[in-house]
Amino acid sequence: MEQLPLAQQIQQFVANHTIMIVAWIALFVAVLFNLYKGFTSKITVVDNAQATQLINKENAVIVDTRTLDEFRAGHIIESQQALPSDIKSGKINNFEKYKDRPVIIVDNNGLTAGSLANDLVKHGFSKVYALKEGIAGWRGANLPLVKKHK
Repeated sequence: MEQLPLAQQIQQFVANHTIMIVAWIALFVAVLFNLYKGFTSKITVVDNAQATQLINKENAVIVDTRTLDEFRAGHIIESQQALPSDIKSGKINNFEKYKDRPVIIVDNNGLTAGSLANDLVKHGFSKVYALKEGIAGWRGANLPLVKKHK
């Protein structure tokens, strides 16, 4: 049995496995994009311990982006509540005075905090962080939450 040259073998493999090749290329591009985004991001994702350090040592401000009912059911002490739509549109008057302090964005589970933190950077905030697992992670670590009944 005669063996085909390497270039022909590769060409034949690609022709027989087009969908798999396209999927691998798409995955590779997605990984590169995420790496680039991570290196150029002006925000930092922090875990519970890092957030606690920022609160205690650098007087960080917590901005809770959950609904008012979720906020009232339990939030990190002294949190400011703001809706994601307000942050995106720049309606941030109630915490605009904290532009030069560390600001930690908190959501339910950490999935939207990063993009909202980027929005705050665009609005001129200099030290912006996103809580890694949101309130779910905070609650899961048995860290304190306060309730507001108004």
